[in-house]
Amino acid sequence: MTIPSRARSFDAAAALYAAHRPAYPDALLDALEELSGRPLAGSRVADVGAGTGIATALLHARGAHVLAVEPGDGMAAELRRAHPWIPLVRGDGDRLPLAGDAFDLLTYAQAWHWTDPARSVPEARRVLRPGGALAIWWNDMDESVPWVAEQAARIRALFGADGVSFRTLPAGLDSGFRTRTVPWSRRITLDEHLANLASHSAFLLLGEAGTREFTDRERSVLGALFPDGTVEEPYVVSLHVSVL
Repeated sequence: MTIPSRARSFDAAAALYAAHRPAYPDALLDALEELSGRPLAGSRVADVGAGTGIATALLHARGAHVLAVEPGDGMAAELRRAHPWIPLVRGDGDRLPLAGDAFDLLTYAQAWHWTDPARSVPEARRVLRPGGALAIWWNDMDESVPWVAEQAARIRALFGADGVSFRTLPAGLDSGFRTRTVPWSRRITLDEHLANLASHSAFLLLGEAGTREFTDRERSVLGALFPDGTVEEPYVVSLHVSVL
């Protein structure tokens, strides 16, 4: 699977993504303020690769003057439907449709790995004000929990090399990155957990039949572990902030 094809896969499943992907804990936004050295309230923020607006809406709720940047037709339509009060422009991190020296904070929630750092880093430098910050984070299931590790192994066995993460932080930024990990969890139904799995790009590209076959097997495995049908999904958010 190529990165462009994986990125494009979300458009056809934007409603599934919006309904089942996890949000982020308040502690993440607290850490973002601490590492960037500024409050979100009143800050000009561009949320790049905004998707359906999960992070965008939380930034807005904290009082940020947030602008969503999203390239995909389906994801942008879902964002407009759910959050019509948040301004949205079409574009991506490699070609930001934004004025220079205009933003205090540039955020990439689950989205930096869709960019080419040779282009997206200069673009971040261009649009951020002096002292502005680039913030990148990923929200991952916590594989220190045994059942999560076992499920992750089954997913890697299914996809082989395509299941290996291709996420890296850009090198060469003047200040480097300050990093914080934020553990959290959510309680959802088993069906919701499986729908969340199905919203990931590897499964979207696998197709409906292959995804159903895998999730049916997972339902049998996890049903024995969670007989009441409620799953507690443990997560760790890895936040990386560089002040430019």
